[in-house]
Amino acid sequence: MLIRSMSVLVGLMLCLAASGELQQKQIKHIPARSISPVSGRQMYTAYCAVCHGTNAKGNGTAAEALKVPPPDLTALARTNGGKYPSDHVRTVIEGDVRLAHGPKEMPVWGDVFWRMSQGHSSEVQFRVSNLNEYIESLQAK
Repeated sequence: MLIRSMSVLVGLMLCLAASGELQQKQIKHIPARSISPVSGRQMYTAYCAVCHGTNAKGNGTAAEALKVPPPDLTALARTNGGKYPSDHVRTVIEGDVRLAHGPKEMPVWGDVFWRMSQGHSSEVQFRVSNLNEYIESLQAK
């Protein structure tokens, strides 16, 4: 009886483990809420941290569901010869350049910011600039 109970328990555990492995994490897409463009930190927390992590190391809660892991944003200067690639980061945020996220996984924030600002390009640039400056402040020393 004990052996049969153990084999049922082991079988149940194997089924649960297998079902857990087969379940792929999914990202739930929701509309971005408008955060004040004044704070790069607040925009990062609201828009970027879910994938890049609150510490910007690429370990956000949605990172496991991505085909390509998000990059460590704290290492951008280090991997660019010690200089923060501000222009490149700006173009990525705006959506002009796609990084290793794949063609559809990283939102085109320029378009999102455009809709939030109802087409006011100065507000879009303000958002992008403040977000870029905040990411620059996260660079590893």
